[in-house]
Amino acid sequence: MRLRLATWNVNSVRLRVEQVARFVSEQAPDVLCLQEIKCQTGEFPVEAFAEMGLPHLRISGQKGWHGVAIASRLPIEDAAPVAACREGHARCVAARVAGVEIQNFYIPAGGDVPDRALNPKFDHKLDFFERLTAEMGRRDPKAPLIVAGDLNVAPGEFDVWSHRQMSKIVSHTPVEIEAMTALKASLGFIDLPREAIPEPQKLFSWWSYRAADFRASNRGLRLDHILASPGLREAAFRLGSASSRVHDDVREWERPSDHAPVTADLAL
Repeated sequence: MRLRLATWNVNSVRLRVEQVARFVSEQAPDVLCLQEIKCQTGEFPVEAFAEMGLPHLRISGQKGWHGVAIASRLPIEDAAPVAACREGHARCVAARVAGVEIQNFYIPAGGDVPDRALNPKFDHKLDFFERLTAEMGRRDPKAPLIVAGDLNVAPGEFDVWSHRQMSKIVSHTPVEIEAMTALKASLGFIDLPREAIPEPQKLFSWWSYRAADFRASNRGLRLDHILASPGLREAAFRLGSASSRVHDDVREWERPSDHAPVTADLAL
């Protein structure tokens, strides 16, 4: 069977529920990982998701900020979310679908100053990565596991519009790149979007609202990720190459999120 996974920082699920329905209709994800739902668990538009064919839900909501959810066409089993957020924010939700454990994260952006001593938000971000990396390092690499979400790091030179200009800006600083590299190495994760679209091709999933025309300026960052454990390598490459893409056309829709959805297919 094909299992299509999608991740999307939707920047308010209630505000953009019609866009979610359109994306689901057009791209038919089997599992949709959402970040920044910006509602409490009981406020999530459950009926709308049932109508779009994603009735199985795991939701971790929070008033006004953050919040993550997993919506699935297929039945969901419980999986323990990784307790990587020291502040107790709703930044992780987990589930098991078709035998695959899915951990969906919204990692802190980190503020504006890339200094742990001067900026508690940046320290929180790096602490989150450290906790998550330690947990992944304890896992069985053969187990089928997906880590997805807005990880708020553009890890490669070709994941940012300008490596030189972004190297001192939060999201692409050396210490953040090192944190992301350590996370990937902890379990030998496979970066599915980059496997499908190798460097040196530029690959972005976020564009600032500040640009009147995001395509014209194209000052993007790849902040949204789908990482697969070695246990899913065969499923990811069964057809010969990885299948993954950024749906940047969604960024063109009326009143869009500043993030575009990212999908990846597994042949289970």
